[in-house]
Amino acid sequence: MSKTYNVGVIGYGWAATAHIEAINKTTQGRVTAVYSSRALDPATLAAAHGGEIKVYHKVEDFLADDSIDVVDITSYPAQHKEQAIAAAKAGKQVILEKPITLNIEDAEAIKAAFEEHGTKSCVCFELRFISQLTTIKALLDDGMIGDVHYGEVDYYHGIGPWYGQYRWNTTRENGGSSLLSAGCHALDALLLCMGSEVEEVTAYNAQSKNAVFAEYEYPTTTTTLLKFKNGAVGKCASVIDCLQPYYFHTHLCGSEGSILDNKLYSSKLHLRDKIWTELPVALADSGDVADHPYQDQFQAFFDALDRDEAMPLTSYEDAFKTFRVLFAADQSAAEGRTIRL
Repeated sequence: MSKTYNVGVIGYGWAATAHIEAINKTTQGRVTAVYSSRALDPATLAAAHGGEIKVYHKVEDFLADDSIDVVDITSYPAQHKEQAIAAAKAGKQVILEKPITLNIEDAEAIKAAFEEHGTKSCVCFELRFISQLTTIKALLDDGMIGDVHYGEVDYYHGIGPWYGQYRWNTTRENGGSSLLSAGCHALDALLLCMGSEVEEVTAYNAQSKNAVFAEYEYPTTTTTLLKFKNGAVGKCASVIDCLQPYYFHTHLCGSEGSILDNKLYSSKLHLRDKIWTELPVALADSGDVADHPYQDQFQAFFDALDRDEAMPLTSYEDAFKTFRVLFAADQSAAEGRTIRL
């Protein structure tokens, strides 16, 4: 029998509001507390989200609340390590927004803390739950395009002053890199689809000369080339300085066909030759967190907690594998050399 999980949210910004709505729509989750450095009014929060929500201004008081089962961390990335480890030590389960951290050492420290305290975790690579990727993964598992030898998943989204994340995203302290800022979603999707461990990584940086992106303290475009242990190769572009509509480009080539975004071509289907078959799926076509499939992801997390099992697809252990490759890509671009994993 499922129980109710009281969730306390750290940080109250754009992502937090999307998380709260999604958590409250799950079968088991309800947000009962918020920690923020700002003077939030509990009555205003209750009116906005429904139900009583306690407000804490000291994180130690927040974590000492025994009624909180799960801590949802939506704070600045530079704060993730300290807060995630503190939550684990307090005996809470953890939902963690991406990026998990901004360097491999901090990521390893969180991993060690979660393992030591038996923390169940969910990292917000929520696009693994969008129907575009769940359908693609099912087609790949069924062998519809055979053995994949080449794949590319690219993130094109101009993150300028018009976008909520821009305010802090331009800094190395919290934005970190193009991949850490947002392109990690594309890299994660590529690794999901390729189904093999990465052997080596080579990456290159570039940056738009448009003045609107001049505030960035790091290169805003990164192209990463990946060699997989099974012989396949892949490419991931993270372009957060483009001037165009949002585009999550997906192209996979296999021995029996190809997948392009929401289109399939397969020699195994007796359809018109050289014609794409369109898949009736929801595309990853927006950077707006309100459009992301958080509810499906959080429902899967609470269901896993009911079973006392690890979160499927997006546990911290799963996400760590992606960020290990990401940090190697950033190292490659910075040092101008190929990094072997």
